[in-house]
Amino acid sequence: MASITPVLPTEADRILEEPRLDARPPKRRRGFSLKDATASTLLWVYALISIAPLVLMVSNSFRTTQEMASNPIGFPIAPTFSSYQKAWVTASFETYFVNSIVVTVASVVLSTVVSLLAAYAFARTKSKLFAAIEALFLSGLMLPVYLAILPLFFLLDSLGMISNLWSLILVYGALGIPFSTFVLASFFRQLPIELDEAARLDGAGSFTTFFRVHLPLVRPAIATVVVFRFVPVWNDFFYPLILIRDQNAYTLPVGITRFFGEYQTDWATLFAGLTLATIPLVVLFLLATKQIVSGLTAGMSK
Repeated sequence: MASITPVLPTEADRILEEPRLDARPPKRRRGFSLKDATASTLLWVYALISIAPLVLMVSNSFRTTQEMASNPIGFPIAPTFSSYQKAWVTASFETYFVNSIVVTVASVVLSTVVSLLAAYAFARTKSKLFAAIEALFLSGLMLPVYLAILPLFFLLDSLGMISNLWSLILVYGALGIPFSTFVLASFFRQLPIELDEAARLDGAGSFTTFFRVHLPLVRPAIATVVVFRFVPVWNDFFYPLILIRDQNAYTLPVGITRFFGEYQTDWATLFAGLTLATIPLVVLFLLATKQIVSGLTAGMSK
Protein backbone atom coordinates (compact mmCIF):
# COMPACT_ATOMS: atom_id res chain seq x y z
CA MET A 1 0.00 0.00 0.00
CA ALA A 2 1.48 3.31 -1.12
CA SER A 3 2.06 5.81 1.61
CA ILE A 4 0.74 9.32 1.30
CA THR A 5 3.35 11.97 1.89
CA PRO A 6 1.88 15.16 3.32
CA VAL A 7 2.67 18.31 1.36
CA LEU A 8 3.80 21.06 3.66
CA PRO A 9 2.71 24.57 2.77
CA THR A 10 5.44 26.76 1.46
CA GLU A 11 6.21 30.26 2.68
CA ALA A 12 4.47 31.77 -0.35
CA ASP A 13 1.30 29.80 0.38
CA ARG A 14 1.29 30.96 3.97
CA ILE A 15 1.68 34.60 2.83
CA LEU A 16 -1.19 34.24 0.38
CA GLU A 17 -3.45 32.62 3.00
CA GLU A 18 -2.74 35.18 5.71
CA PRO A 19 -5.23 38.03 5.75
CA ARG A 20 -3.75 41.30 4.62
CA LEU A 21 -3.97 44.06 7.16
CA ASP A 22 -4.25 46.74 4.47
CA ALA A 23 -6.92 44.91 2.53
CA ARG A 24 -10.12 46.89 2.37
CA PRO A 25 -13.44 45.16 2.79
CA PRO A 26 -15.58 45.10 -0.33
CA LYS A 27 -17.86 48.08 -0.68
CA ARG A 28 -21.43 47.39 0.07
CA ARG A 29 -23.94 48.71 -2.36
CA ARG A 30 -25.96 51.31 -0.58
CA GLY A 31 -29.66 50.83 -0.90
CA PHE A 32 -32.19 53.46 -1.87
CA SER A 33 -33.13 54.82 1.55
CA LEU A 34 -36.23 56.72 2.54
CA LYS A 35 -34.16 59.90 2.79
CA ASP A 36 -33.00 59.53 -0.81
CA ALA A 37 -36.53 58.80 -2.00
CA THR A 38 -37.86 61.89 -0.21
CA ALA A 39 -35.13 64.14 -1.61
CA SER A 40 -35.65 62.78 -5.13
CA THR A 41 -39.40 63.27 -4.89
CA LEU A 42 -39.03 66.85 -3.67
CA LEU A 43 -36.60 67.66 -6.49
CA TRP A 44 -38.97 66.22 -9.10
CA VAL A 45 -41.88 68.19 -7.64
CA TYR A 46 -39.79 71.37 -7.70
CA ALA A 47 -38.75 70.70 -11.30
CA LEU A 48 -42.36 70.14 -12.38
CA ILE A 49 -43.53 73.32 -10.63
CA SER A 50 -40.70 75.29 -12.27
CA ILE A 51 -41.32 73.97 -15.77
CA ALA A 52 -45.13 74.21 -15.63
CA PRO A 53 -45.26 77.95 -16.55
CA LEU A 54 -42.96 77.34 -19.54
CA VAL A 55 -45.09 74.44 -20.76
CA LEU A 56 -48.23 76.57 -20.38
CA MET A 57 -46.61 79.46 -22.26
CA VAL A 58 -45.50 77.30 -25.19
CA SER A 59 -48.84 75.46 -25.29
CA ASN A 60 -50.88 78.66 -25.35
CA SER A 61 -48.71 80.12 -28.11
CA PHE A 62 -50.16 77.48 -30.47
CA ARG A 63 -53.77 78.29 -29.51
CA THR A 64 -56.10 81.09 -30.47
CA THR A 65 -57.24 83.84 -28.13
CA GLN A 66 -60.85 82.62 -28.38
CA GLU A 67 -59.78 79.12 -27.39
CA MET A 68 -57.89 80.44 -24.36
CA ALA A 69 -60.89 82.53 -23.32
CA SER A 70 -63.07 79.44 -23.13
CA ASN A 71 -60.36 77.17 -21.62
CA PRO A 72 -57.42 79.13 -20.13
CA ILE A 73 -55.44 76.04 -19.09
CA GLY A 74 -55.30 73.38 -21.76
CA PHE A 75 -53.46 72.00 -24.73
CA PRO A 76 -54.08 73.17 -28.31
CA ILE A 77 -56.75 71.18 -30.12
CA ALA A 78 -55.76 72.47 -33.56
CA PRO A 79 -52.21 73.95 -33.27
CA THR A 80 -51.62 77.08 -35.33
CA PHE A 81 -48.53 79.20 -36.07
CA SER A 82 -50.47 82.34 -36.95
CA SER A 83 -49.61 83.97 -33.61
CA TYR A 84 -45.88 83.51 -34.28
CA GLN A 85 -46.19 85.06 -37.71
CA LYS A 86 -48.13 87.99 -36.28
CA ALA A 87 -45.63 88.55 -33.47
CA TRP A 88 -42.60 88.24 -35.76
CA VAL A 89 -43.75 90.41 -38.66
CA THR A 90 -46.67 92.62 -37.65
CA ALA A 91 -45.50 93.47 -34.12
CA SER A 92 -41.88 94.25 -35.18
CA PHE A 93 -40.63 91.40 -33.00
CA GLU A 94 -38.05 90.55 -35.64
CA THR A 95 -36.34 93.93 -35.12
CA TYR A 96 -36.20 93.56 -31.33
CA PHE A 97 -34.94 89.99 -31.59
CA VAL A 98 -32.13 90.83 -34.04
CA ASN A 99 -31.07 93.85 -31.96
CA SER A 100 -30.86 91.69 -28.82
CA ILE A 101 -28.87 89.01 -30.62
CA VAL A 102 -26.38 91.58 -31.97
CA VAL A 103 -25.95 93.39 -28.66
CA THR A 104 -25.72 90.25 -26.51
CA VAL A 105 -23.37 88.25 -28.72
CA ALA A 106 -21.06 91.19 -29.46
CA SER A 107 -20.83 92.32 -25.81
CA VAL A 108 -20.24 88.78 -24.50
CA VAL A 109 -17.54 88.13 -27.11
CA LEU A 110 -15.89 91.47 -26.33
CA SER A 111 -15.83 90.95 -22.56
CA THR A 112 -14.73 87.30 -22.88
CA VAL A 113 -11.82 88.03 -25.23
CA VAL A 114 -10.53 90.92 -23.11
CA SER A 115 -10.96 88.91 -19.91
CA LEU A 116 -9.15 85.86 -21.32
CA LEU A 117 -6.07 87.89 -22.23
CA ALA A 118 -6.10 89.82 -18.95
CA ALA A 119 -6.70 86.73 -16.80
CA TYR A 120 -3.85 84.84 -18.48
CA ALA A 121 -1.46 87.73 -17.88
CA PHE A 122 -2.53 88.08 -14.23
CA ALA A 123 -2.26 84.34 -13.55
CA ARG A 124 1.13 83.81 -15.20
CA THR A 125 2.94 87.03 -14.26
CA LYS A 126 4.37 87.60 -10.79
CA SER A 127 4.64 91.36 -10.53
CA LYS A 128 3.41 94.04 -8.13
CA LEU A 129 2.29 96.14 -11.09
CA PHE A 130 0.15 93.33 -12.49
CA ALA A 131 -1.22 92.63 -9.01
CA ALA A 132 -2.28 96.28 -8.71
CA ILE A 133 -3.89 96.20 -12.17
CA GLU A 134 -5.74 93.00 -11.27
CA ALA A 135 -7.04 94.63 -8.09
CA LEU A 136 -8.24 97.54 -10.22
CA PHE A 137 -10.04 95.10 -12.54
CA LEU A 138 -11.69 93.27 -9.66
CA SER A 139 -12.77 96.50 -7.96
CA GLY A 140 -15.46 96.67 -10.62
CA LEU A 141 -17.24 93.84 -8.80
CA MET A 142 -17.77 96.07 -5.77
CA LEU A 143 -19.00 99.20 -7.56
CA PRO A 144 -22.76 99.76 -7.99
CA VAL A 145 -22.79 100.21 -11.75
CA TYR A 146 -26.28 101.71 -11.89
CA LEU A 147 -25.04 104.77 -10.00
CA ALA A 148 -22.78 105.61 -12.95
CA ILE A 149 -25.66 105.91 -15.42
CA LEU A 150 -25.74 109.73 -15.33
CA PRO A 151 -22.06 110.40 -16.25
CA LEU A 152 -22.23 107.43 -18.63
CA PHE A 153 -25.23 108.93 -20.37
CA PHE A 154 -23.56 112.34 -20.78
CA LEU A 155 -20.35 110.70 -22.04
CA LEU A 156 -22.16 108.66 -24.69
CA ASP A 157 -24.34 111.64 -25.61
CA SER A 158 -21.25 113.82 -26.18
CA LEU A 159 -19.87 111.08 -28.45
CA GLY A 160 -23.12 110.90 -30.40
CA MET A 161 -23.74 107.27 -29.43
CA ILE A 162 -27.20 107.58 -27.87
CA SER A 163 -29.73 105.32 -29.62
CA ASN A 164 -26.82 103.40 -31.09
CA LEU A 165 -26.37 99.69 -30.50
CA TRP A 166 -22.63 100.26 -30.04
CA SER A 167 -23.36 102.15 -26.83
CA LEU A 168 -24.99 99.04 -25.34
CA ILE A 169 -22.26 96.74 -26.66
CA LEU A 170 -19.47 98.81 -25.08
CA VAL A 171 -21.32 99.25 -21.79
CA TYR A 172 -22.21 95.58 -21.41
CA GLY A 173 -18.74 94.52 -22.52
CA ALA A 174 -17.08 96.74 -19.91
CA LEU A 175 -19.47 95.60 -17.17
CA GLY A 176 -18.70 91.95 -17.85
CA ILE A 177 -14.90 92.22 -17.67
CA PRO A 178 -14.46 92.20 -13.84
CA PHE A 179 -16.52 89.05 -13.26
CA SER A 180 -15.11 87.23 -16.28
CA THR A 181 -11.52 88.11 -15.35
CA PHE A 182 -12.02 86.88 -11.80
CA VAL A 183 -13.40 83.49 -12.92
CA LEU A 184 -10.90 82.91 -15.72
CA ALA A 185 -7.87 83.93 -13.64
CA SER A 186 -8.86 81.38 -11.00
CA PHE A 187 -8.91 78.65 -13.64
CA PHE A 188 -5.60 79.69 -15.18
CA ARG A 189 -3.94 79.57 -11.75
CA GLN A 190 -5.04 75.95 -11.33
CA LEU A 191 -3.07 74.90 -14.42
CA PRO A 192 0.44 73.60 -13.54
CA ILE A 193 3.37 75.82 -14.40
CA GLU A 194 5.09 72.77 -15.94
CA LEU A 195 2.86 73.22 -18.99
CA ASP A 196 4.51 76.57 -19.70
CA GLU A 197 7.98 75.16 -19.16
CA ALA A 198 7.32 72.24 -21.51
CA ALA A 199 5.94 74.61 -24.16
CA ARG A 200 9.06 76.81 -23.91
CA LEU A 201 11.29 73.77 -24.36
CA ASP A 202 9.40 73.04 -27.58
CA GLY A 203 10.06 76.58 -28.77
CA ALA A 204 6.56 78.01 -28.17
CA GLY A 205 6.13 81.65 -27.28
CA SER A 206 3.60 83.21 -24.91
CA PHE A 207 0.84 83.54 -27.50
CA THR A 208 1.37 80.01 -28.84
CA THR A 209 1.29 78.61 -25.30
CA PHE A 210 -1.88 80.53 -24.60
CA PHE A 211 -3.77 79.48 -27.73
CA ARG A 212 -2.43 75.92 -28.14
CA VAL A 213 -2.04 74.77 -24.51
CA HIS A 214 -4.07 76.80 -22.03
CA LEU A 215 -7.11 77.85 -24.04
CA PRO A 216 -8.37 74.28 -24.70
CA LEU A 217 -7.99 73.47 -20.98
CA VAL A 218 -10.19 76.35 -19.80
CA ARG A 219 -13.15 75.67 -22.09
CA PRO A 220 -15.43 74.86 -19.12
CA ALA A 221 -14.56 78.23 -17.58
CA ILE A 222 -15.22 80.01 -20.88
CA ALA A 223 -18.62 78.33 -21.19
CA THR A 224 -19.47 79.30 -17.61
CA VAL A 225 -18.49 82.93 -18.21
CA VAL A 226 -20.41 83.10 -21.50
CA VAL A 227 -23.63 81.77 -19.94
CA PHE A 228 -23.36 83.92 -16.82
CA ARG A 229 -22.93 87.01 -19.00
CA PHE A 230 -25.36 86.09 -21.77
CA VAL A 231 -28.40 85.75 -19.49
CA PRO A 232 -28.24 89.15 -17.69
CA VAL A 233 -27.40 91.03 -20.91
CA TRP A 234 -30.26 89.32 -22.78
CA ASN A 235 -32.74 90.15 -20.00
CA ASP A 236 -31.48 93.63 -19.09
CA PHE A 237 -34.09 96.36 -19.25
CA PHE A 238 -32.35 99.28 -17.54
CA TYR A 239 -29.62 100.34 -19.98
CA PRO A 240 -31.67 100.00 -23.19
CA LEU A 241 -34.42 102.05 -21.59
CA ILE A 242 -31.99 104.89 -20.76
CA LEU A 243 -29.59 104.79 -23.70
CA ILE A 244 -31.94 103.91 -26.58
CA ARG A 245 -34.52 106.39 -27.86
CA ASP A 246 -35.07 105.08 -31.36
CA GLN A 247 -37.76 102.42 -31.52
CA ASN A 248 -35.89 100.60 -34.31
CA ALA A 249 -32.94 100.09 -31.92
CA TYR A 250 -34.99 98.61 -29.06
CA THR A 251 -33.87 95.31 -27.60
CA LEU A 252 -36.29 92.60 -26.50
CA PRO A 253 -36.88 93.69 -22.87
CA VAL A 254 -37.84 97.25 -23.91
CA GLY A 255 -39.63 96.08 -27.05
CA ILE A 256 -41.72 93.61 -25.07
CA THR A 257 -43.13 96.43 -22.90
CA ARG A 258 -44.37 98.16 -26.04
CA PHE A 259 -45.45 94.78 -27.35
CA PHE A 260 -47.58 94.20 -24.23
CA GLY A 261 -49.16 97.63 -24.57
CA GLU A 262 -50.32 97.01 -28.13
CA TYR A 263 -51.32 93.35 -27.82
CA GLN A 264 -52.53 93.11 -24.22
CA THR A 265 -55.83 91.56 -25.36
CA ASP A 266 -54.26 89.27 -27.96
CA TRP A 267 -53.04 86.55 -25.61
CA ALA A 268 -51.91 84.12 -28.30
CA THR A 269 -49.57 86.72 -29.82
CA LEU A 270 -48.24 87.62 -26.38
CA PHE A 271 -47.40 84.01 -25.57
CA ALA A 272 -45.79 83.57 -28.99
CA GLY A 273 -43.59 86.62 -28.39
CA LEU A 274 -42.56 85.41 -24.93
CA THR A 275 -41.73 81.99 -26.35
CA LEU A 276 -39.52 83.54 -29.03
CA ALA A 277 -37.71 85.57 -26.37
CA THR A 278 -37.06 82.42 -24.30
CA ILE A 279 -35.79 80.15 -27.09
CA PRO A 280 -32.16 81.49 -27.22
CA LEU A 281 -31.70 80.99 -23.47
CA VAL A 282 -33.02 77.41 -23.61
CA VAL A 283 -30.81 76.57 -26.59
CA LEU A 284 -27.76 78.08 -24.89
CA PHE A 285 -28.27 76.05 -21.71
CA LEU A 286 -28.84 72.84 -23.66
CA LEU A 287 -25.64 73.34 -25.65
CA ALA A 288 -23.45 74.41 -22.75
CA THR A 289 -24.81 72.30 -19.86
CA LYS A 290 -21.89 69.85 -19.85
CA GLN A 291 -19.28 72.60 -19.94
CA ILE A 292 -21.11 74.61 -17.26
CA VAL A 293 -21.21 71.65 -14.86
CA SER A 294 -17.52 70.96 -15.53
CA GLY A 295 -16.68 74.59 -14.86
CA LEU A 296 -18.67 74.84 -11.65
CA THR A 297 -17.31 71.57 -10.21
CA ALA A 298 -13.67 72.04 -11.27
CA GLY A 299 -11.35 71.80 -8.32
CA MET A 300 -13.91 70.19 -5.99
CA SER A 301 -12.26 66.76 -6.20
CA LYS A 302 -8.69 65.60 -6.75
